[in-house]
Amino acid sequence: MYIYIIRTCLFPISGLPELEPICKIQYSYAQMETEAQLAISNAMNSFSRALLRSDELGIAIGEYLNEVSQILHPLSYAACGRSALQEPLRCIVLGGNEQLYKKNISIGDEVKLGTAPCGFALEADECVQKRIREGIVIEAPAKQNGSIAFVLSMMFSADTAPDLLLPANQALRAAAQLVEEYLSMRARLAEELERDSGHKMGSDPILSWYGIVGNSDVMREVFTMVEQVADTDASVLLLGESGTGKELVARAIHQKSSRANKPFVAVNCAALPESVIESELFGHEKGAFTGAFEQRKGRFEQANGGTLFLDEIGELSPGLQVKLLRFLQDHRFERVGGNTSIEANVRVIAATNRNLQELVDQGNFRPDLYYRLNVFPINIPPLRERGADILLLADHFVAKFNRENTKKIQRISTPALDLLMIYHWPGNVRELENCILRAAILSTDGVIHAYHLPPSLQSAASTGTEPSTGLDAAIARLEKELIIEALKLENGNVAAAARRLGATERRVRYAMQRYRIDARRFKTKL
Repeated sequence: MYIYIIRTCLFPISGLPELEPICKIQYSYAQMETEAQLAISNAMNSFSRALLRSDELGIAIGEYLNEVSQILHPLSYAACGRSALQEPLRCIVLGGNEQLYKKNISIGDEVKLGTAPCGFALEADECVQKRIREGIVIEAPAKQNGSIAFVLSMMFSADTAPDLLLPANQALRAAAQLVEEYLSMRARLAEELERDSGHKMGSDPILSWYGIVGNSDVMREVFTMVEQVADTDASVLLLGESGTGKELVARAIHQKSSRANKPFVAVNCAALPESVIESELFGHEKGAFTGAFEQRKGRFEQANGGTLFLDEIGELSPGLQVKLLRFLQDHRFERVGGNTSIEANVRVIAATNRNLQELVDQGNFRPDLYYRLNVFPINIPPLRERGADILLLADHFVAKFNRENTKKIQRISTPALDLLMIYHWPGNVRELENCILRAAILSTDGVIHAYHLPPSLQSAASTGTEPSTGLDAAIARLEKELIIEALKLENGNVAAAARRLGATERRVRYAMQRYRIDARRFKTKL
């Protein structure tokens, strides 16, 4: 049986690919070619994910070439790159029948013009396919600022059919273009960070903004709100679950403000007993209570001219809420046991992981204080909503571990990264940091493997993110995802979500109870 094959660009960059009839061939061969193209496309997808997960570009290129070589079966493959644009091009990857290339080069050697591997593309300054004595060489360069930064190379036997060389050409060209886009993106991000915050990306590749690691859309929204409120004296209320980094955001607000050169004082209201916290905040006079042998300044006086961060503000007693409200109104207070009114120029930033509006409704939090604090609320997203930041944070904590310890971790394995990405992180960034620290301690070969991670990450069943196995599990998983998506679109309105899904509200609420979905998570707080 014969069919006509219409070939398209394997990885179209923009617009629709041009269609070109190639030849009339037997169906068995067409099927084989289609399977090869699909396998190369999958390898390309894996390569793009690897670029986002690793700052070792050479490792990602090597893994890609190895995967493609198992599909196209070249005699040998190699890659060359520069550590800096002013440095010479050196060999960083060798694979397959390495002896074919080792006659000319070894790992770390400088590339020679007009020789394989990589020298033909370096000489021509473009993609090349060249027949030499050992076989047919295909090379594709990746450029940065007009200069070749990397070259990918493959060698095939001299009798390889032209139609079989075409997928190799496409695979190398597409990979080279992806490397170019990756290098360009890194350069743009470096310029943006340097312009916005003075942070230069050099030896430290992690995307950090005033100590906050993250580049996801939701965190960019937080950064924008910080920029808007920093130069004012308005009270800020940070809302979010425990471990999301509320204190880091408070420090960023302080550092971006005109008070940056003044003190930043942090107090955890939940960590101090009620008998102590009043003295801790407002200070006390000598003899004010048993054990008060001398006068002591409180945190408000210590933060004069700067910023006071009150974490877990929802834990304050009613009496302290009154004193805090008075300070927010006229910036004056008295020490415990004193009568003198003291004035302090302090900006207050409060944070809580509780729903203050519910506390107000229940009578456990003063509404007037709530309105005073809630001038400019900022919602800090949980880590499960910051999927793009999980790998950045993991790399950051690995780098932090390496700086603080003699033991060095070189990388995180792909299976371990996959587990990090699918876990729901109830403890947020703090849990991720502890997880990486534990895994780094257990590692014996400089690599964090999946089995180094805590048991809660080892299987989906133990995390509570997957139902039981089989068809019922797949249906339940899809039902849960549809309900969550509908709640997001309807801002947590269950009735509206039910209408969107074409189901009764009773059925949706029953499913929410079964999957432990809290509609309040999706309500937009104004």
